[in-house]
Amino acid sequence: MDDETSRPAETASQRADRNWNELMQELRVMQTGTQVLAGFLLAVVFQQRFTELDAVQHGLYIVLVVLAALATILALAPVGMHRMLFHQHRKVMLVRVANRLLKADLIVVGALTVGVVALILDLTMSRPVAIAAAVVGLLVTVVLWAVLPELLRRRRD
Repeated sequence: MDDETSRPAETASQRADRNWNELMQELRVMQTGTQVLAGFLLAVVFQQRFTELDAVQHGLYIVLVVLAALATILALAPVGMHRMLFHQHRKVMLVRVANRLLKADLIVVGALTVGVVALILDLTMSRPVAIAAAVVGLLVTVVLWAVLPELLRRRRD
């Protein structure tokens, strides 16, 4: 059992340190994916075909660039906060705020990922295919990132 109740007693400070380390590991994983998507988006604008985007594709592209920037800012915010609050014994509060920022970042990264797929499919296949993929991607993301964890949280082994 890797359950909180099976862990040996730990102080609030030890729990905050453990939770902080887990949050940082999750942020490392998310940041890599975000950097790949942001790099792709930044490269697209310099491609010759970029001028051929229609108004919808151009608008989606701008939204995706903004989402990539927001995802990066959200992912880096806990690190910046940690630097500003270092040695001030505020880690319990920092973990609580960083957890909220990470949840917000998950929403942004999910939207970014679905949007990038939609843009690529719109450019390479057709708009109906892109819309269908976006709807399916959104549903899969919600199920895997929200519904399934909630079902697992409620289930007791």
